[in-house]
Amino acid sequence: MFEIRRSNERGHANHGWLDSYHTFSFADYYDPEHVHFGALRVINEDRVAGGQGFGTHGHRDMEIVSYVLEGALAHRDSMGNGSTIRPGDVQRMSAGTGVRHSEFNGSPNETAHFLQIWIIPDAPGGAPGYEEKRFTDDEKRGRLRVIASPEGEGGSVKIGADARIFAGLFNGDERAEFAVPAGRRVYVHVARGKVSVNGEALGAGDAAKIQDTATVTLDAGDNAEVLLFDLA
Repeated sequence: MFEIRRSNERGHANHGWLDSYHTFSFADYYDPEHVHFGALRVINEDRVAGGQGFGTHGHRDMEIVSYVLEGALAHRDSMGNGSTIRPGDVQRMSAGTGVRHSEFNGSPNETAHFLQIWIIPDAPGGAPGYEEKRFTDDEKRGRLRVIASPEGEGGSVKIGADARIFAGLFNGDERAEFAVPAGRRVYVHVARGKVSVNGEALGAGDAAKIQDTATVTLDAGDNAEVLLFDLA
């Protein structure tokens, strides 16, 4: 299976202070064909206006990963964590038995642009937790750099789910191949720019669901930033 989902096919909600595109069913957007893909439950592409954000609210039994593309995102939670993350930073919050947090644009004027990703955990009821790591452009240039994994592989953030997330930057003749482990599925999301995925041209916000394929090839990039999800 190689199924392309174009950017304009996603759910969309514009609240003024928040402009959000939903890859999977979320809030008032429901599409029975796009509820989840394996353990991948949410990819929301959010743009938050300066000085605005999400007030304190609760989550449970979800692995939540934030990936900043532009601007700054200020995080506070009931575990006592407080941090502002910027492009290159990856934040993981394990909601487990329950956690409350807030997320605000860290700038009074500039828009914050980020991806909010939810992964369904292997088991409910785990202990809440928090972690963040920084990954430079050099680490992602022309390759797929693991940024989240069950074992904290390669210095990635550790998630309580049978899933790995990779990030890569591709331009010109830069190329990467991902050997798909037997029985796994892959989801590719183009965060910005353009890239070819197994010969198919994808642009910003586009994605591909991939199953029963041995190799995923990324090439012919045009200032592309890509996330690849390795899923059970």
